[in-house]
Amino acid sequence: MSEISRPTLAPAAAQSGPDADPKVDRERWHALVSQVGAEIAAPLTAALERINTLTSTGRIDRQSLRELRHEVEAARQAGMIGQQLTRFASGRLRQSHERLQLAEVVNGVLAHRSRETQARGILLKPLLKPAEVIVDASLLFSLLNSMLDWALANAHSHIELGIDNKQWPAHARLHCRFANRPADVLDAVDAPQGLDSLSWRLLEQTAWTMGLIVERADTDGITALRLEFPRTVSAIEGVSALEINDGFAPSSNSQPLAGSHVLVIASRREMRLQIRDALRNMSLIIDFVNSVDEAVGFCRDGLPHAIVIESIQNGERFAAFRDDITDEVPGLVFIEIIEEGSTFEMSGFDGTRMARVGRDLIASSLPSALLFELSKSL
Repeated sequence: MSEISRPTLAPAAAQSGPDADPKVDRERWHALVSQVGAEIAAPLTAALERINTLTSTGRIDRQSLRELRHEVEAARQAGMIGQQLTRFASGRLRQSHERLQLAEVVNGVLAHRSRETQARGILLKPLLKPAEVIVDASLLFSLLNSMLDWALANAHSHIELGIDNKQWPAHARLHCRFANRPADVLDAVDAPQGLDSLSWRLLEQTAWTMGLIVERADTDGITALRLEFPRTVSAIEGVSALEINDGFAPSSNSQPLAGSHVLVIASRREMRLQIRDALRNMSLIIDFVNSVDEAVGFCRDGLPHAIVIESIQNGERFAAFRDDITDEVPGLVFIEIIEEGSTFEMSGFDGTRMARVGRDLIASSLPSALLFELSKSL
């Protein structure tokens, strides 16, 4: 496997850290900005053409409506990735290192996204050996989701995931391998362009920032990615308490949950506006539905990371919906917006399974509630 990128074994990678050639680093960021613009503009241009057709004819068929939604979602996703890359470019991102069982975190992410992989017809084949690594939890969460975004967008048939341990130096390694084109076109010379999409750029930049070694090879229709973790517990002696936060230690990153997906169940426009305004600066992906039935349909092909629901929607139908989800993903976050008062309760308080935020405290407390609840699942 040919090595694409090998950063120094430091918290900040050489490609984008203080040791990087300023000219090369500047050119790389210029290219990234250009790519962000292109990946936003292309689907929006197609969407605008459909809207112009709708305006002139007054009609749109189901297929065109479905494609319009996909185009808008693609543009939104590109914009969100651009925001996440801006965090790295700012140079103000701080990391809170924790000892984490890599296989447990990977399994958690795979369980959370199992509906999505099944809906896409992709089979996941994990072979995960135990490995304890020292990383920032929120960045690892972002890295694994970016890796799945990238692999799901490019894989055909199945994705192989593995964790092993390199003997010398004693580093944990995470592998991802998949066919990048259908079997009947394996004789094509060039690798698909989608392999270098913004999802890959975000994966690559996140790994560099974490100080990981990134290797990728695209040969004979197969893409193989290897991420090596220099800070593996068995390979480190005498790590000080100042370097590791044991137990629950939420990351001190600016916007640590950037890119997380929140589904809001609210039928009233004023409630939607309050929630949208409260979460505006968290760089979250937020979707709104009017009812629990719409939420069930929305979640059929993939789960968000958190569900926020207004209290008037919380009834027997929602309880059954929540039970169904928690049987599949026990750690998924639920937050109820209480209609009156200034209530602010985390999940587990008085035996409750949901966090609660009073409507009067949406602006001040909903962001903190989401941060705390989602950080517990990292």
